[in-house]
Amino acid sequence: MTATILDGRALATTLRGELDEGVAAFKDKYGITPTIAVVRAGEDPASVSYAKMIQKTFDKRGMGFQLHTLPETASQDEIVALVARLNADESVHGIMVQEPLPKGIDEAVVKDALSPDKDVDGVHPVNAGRLAQVSPVGRPPMVGPFFVPATPAGGMEILKRYNVEIQGKHAVVVGRSNIVGKPMALLLLRENATVTVCHSRTEDLAGVCRTADILCAAVGRAKMIKGDWIKPGAVVIDFGVNFVEGQMCGDVDFDEAVEVAGMITPVPGGTGPMTNLMLALNVLEAARRQVG
Repeated sequence: MTATILDGRALATTLRGELDEGVAAFKDKYGITPTIAVVRAGEDPASVSYAKMIQKTFDKRGMGFQLHTLPETASQDEIVALVARLNADESVHGIMVQEPLPKGIDEAVVKDALSPDKDVDGVHPVNAGRLAQVSPVGRPPMVGPFFVPATPAGGMEILKRYNVEIQGKHAVVVGRSNIVGKPMALLLLRENATVTVCHSRTEDLAGVCRTADILCAAVGRAKMIKGDWIKPGAVVIDFGVNFVEGQMCGDVDFDEAVEVAGMITPVPGGTGPMTNLMLALNVLEAARRQVG
């Protein structure tokens, strides 16, 4: 058996069309360009590269992009003050603070400084808390609106667009980061999956993975999840971005897994193409809420 490929590139093309329609309609109605402000302290190469990718996405979609850079010597007060200015700037609808922050900066303080209404990366405690407390689908949400981090949101979009049945299925998430693993687990739980979260202290990790109908890998270790860790016919969502001998690969050994899984995201070309589009959709939604 060879798995069906969950093609993030093809789905991204569809989403770009939907996003373009939404942006054009918003501009026509309000005369405002949905805009993100990216904040960076220092010149971490990965952060610099990611900001350029975000700008490219936003420029192509006719959305606004602002880059606000501070030196690596910037103090916590300076970073917080910049975030506060952007919170108050009505022309800015979404704010992303890039990590890593300089040594000595308390990330929690910076995240707390964000306006939850502009926290399009879903890192503010209010947004994270509302995701944790929101009711299952089909019921009144019981919480206010919130934003979800773009990477897990993209993973969920893939599952839904490919009509993967989630309700009642056993989902295993390998990884417990605040930006991917935890929110992905909560999103699956909201869709009425039974969710197990695994991490570095999990006993018999391979055995737990073999129980998954939906297996999500977000651990950051190249090809860690082997083909014999996967339940035959399972759906595999690989969030990993690793480089081995100059080649990008995921957390799942794709060549082995594709012979066992029922559906699988490739790396590259799976969850990656979705991330910046989901971020842009969050910014458009933030703009709608703010003008509304």
